[in-house]
Amino acid sequence: MSKNSGTILIVDDSELNRALLVDMLGDDFEIIEAENGEQAVSVLLDNEYKISLVLLDIVMPVMDGFDVLAVMNKNGWIKSIPVIMISAETGSSYIDRAYDLGAVDYISRPFDERTVKHRVMSNYMLMLKQHEMADMLTDQIFAKEKDNRLMIEILSHIVEFRNGESGLHVLHVNAFTEHVLKRLMQITDKYKLTDDDLHIICNASALHDIGKITIPSEILNKPGRFTKEEFEIMKRHTIEGANMLNAIPFRGNEALIKIGYQICRWHHERYDGHGYPDGLVGDDIPIAAQAVALADVYDALTSERVYKAAIPHDEAVRMILNGECGAFNPLLLQCLTDIADTLKKELNVISFGHATDKDIMSTVERTLKGGPDVSSRTIKLLEHERIKYKFLSDLSQEILFEYVTEPEAMILSEFGAELLGLPEKIINPAESDFGTKVFTRDDYESFLEKMMSTTPEKPMLSERYMVNIKGDKKWCKVVAKVMWSDDEAPVFEGAVGKIVDVNEETAEMRHLELLANHDSCTGLLNHNAAKRQIQKCLADASGRKYALVFFDLDNLKVANDNRGHLFGDELLKTIADRLRGNTRSSDISARMGGDEFIIFMEYRGDSIEPQIDRIFKRLTEPCDDFEVSLSMGVVCTTSGSGADYDALFEMADEAAYYVKRNGKNAYKFYDESIKNLFVQDKK
Repeated sequence: MSKNSGTILIVDDSELNRALLVDMLGDDFEIIEAENGEQAVSVLLDNEYKISLVLLDIVMPVMDGFDVLAVMNKNGWIKSIPVIMISAETGSSYIDRAYDLGAVDYISRPFDERTVKHRVMSNYMLMLKQHEMADMLTDQIFAKEKDNRLMIEILSHIVEFRNGESGLHVLHVNAFTEHVLKRLMQITDKYKLTDDDLHIICNASALHDIGKITIPSEILNKPGRFTKEEFEIMKRHTIEGANMLNAIPFRGNEALIKIGYQICRWHHERYDGHGYPDGLVGDDIPIAAQAVALADVYDALTSERVYKAAIPHDEAVRMILNGECGAFNPLLLQCLTDIADTLKKELNVISFGHATDKDIMSTVERTLKGGPDVSSRTIKLLEHERIKYKFLSDLSQEILFEYVTEPEAMILSEFGAELLGLPEKIINPAESDFGTKVFTRDDYESFLEKMMSTTPEKPMLSERYMVNIKGDKKWCKVVAKVMWSDDEAPVFEGAVGKIVDVNEETAEMRHLELLANHDSCTGLLNHNAAKRQIQKCLADASGRKYALVFFDLDNLKVANDNRGHLFGDELLKTIADRLRGNTRSSDISARMGGDEFIIFMEYRGDSIEPQIDRIFKRLTEPCDDFEVSLSMGVVCTTSGSGADYDALFEMADEAAYYVKRNGKNAYKFYDESIKNLFVQDKK
């Protein structure tokens, strides 16, 4: 072992003892000596990253060994610098206290050279292995943090393609949210936010507009003002996004999903209660949603849109502070005022690939210094990233891949690997089935060449290839974001991307058509789709008998207020499930919106009341100990009789209203008495 392999600090008030230890260890290590604890602390302050190991006497003048250990604990040195205690004191109280303070070993005097060398060398080698593991850990966290930022950028592109906005919108919202919440944490502890909370909120902010994937493009990208009807459809993206997250199986308790739900559903609420979809007031709106709401408004003002030009930063801040864009939390407005100059600088330089290695390493260092249980924290971080990647993969139902150059490997998403019939991680992909059968060898080599021909400034690539998916050859579009190093001469490091069947555009249209006809929360038909089907039945001249049933939940607001909106949504889903379980496949069940539902069913015989009674009793059974109350109206007709859906609906609605005025939680068939009552009311 060379003398430059490590440095040992020997701390002992006896010059003779120090000389003996130098003789034993000087050929293998650089030695620094200190004659008391105070000198030792001074040496450590100046040489923290140089010292490999400390040999520390217990009984010394000025500052003893226990005091040195206490200082090393306070400064965190004890985590990376092993300490071996040396003393003639062999009492158990001395030894136990030394171990309690973090010492890793204990050598008693007089010194035995073989024992000293063996214990020093063993602990030194263990320290090297720990540092090696720490470096590996740092590299892993660095890679995951880099992937994390890359996933945010990919999501930005998804938003850009679908919404026609700048792909930087998600990045700007992420950065704004981080800055404003950091400032909030500095000026108040009202919201009890931690660094972990901040990290999750910023990541979840990227999901705030995912519900827009369900909004028709002609509305989403309309250059002019929305009509009232169009705006109502547009507002649905908040609920649709929240429902998408809520529908992810087995992940409801994950922090990212919970915070993402809050942000998706409530980022258009306003502090004074004039927002949507639920009209929440003040701090009933989760702080994560409040921060993203402010970020979303700021970026909407300062970015160019299909319907407006960009507004300068100073003017946008003035408009927000003056209440021209809705009411916001006064504390967040104070934070905006405090960081306005910083925001102007930071957001102007954000671009795809803007996160430098230095920025990311700063995050890694904060993570590693966040607490003594680094391994536990890292496991949580890695699992967090895995959940996020899995969510995006499942949501897209596409073949997602990551290509890395060292060692060369192709990593497929779980869905992609299953679809292609390949393992998720493929080493040397050019020689594997991926590079020779899924792609032809020539196409795969062409794709690699085209990736390497991109630049850090223009890293996006889109090409078409004939892809073999389990024997079925299809034309596919391969889209990739190429990764380059931040070196002065950038180096190609790999890429992430997806393989999309070009025929999927048709599938997407079918999916959008399905979304257009069904209620996203319950899966039932929506009102328009149900109305079309009912009108078709009524136009049939066959003389069949039908009943139109209209009902609403009397106490959905009570459910939302007392148990929260998540329970309210679950109640709606339960009602939908009960409808499906107690009606026939030929019957038409639909959610009109809010707490209102309709059923349209054919019946034979003289009366449909037994069926109505059975359905009503089933629907009003308790849900999770919550008493369900319905006001239901029923009207009967025959096909071919000239019955009009709107007229039937009005009669069923009047019958339900009659129930509501007379005690609720019952059903009523429309008859002449109800008709006369409403005629009198109108007079």
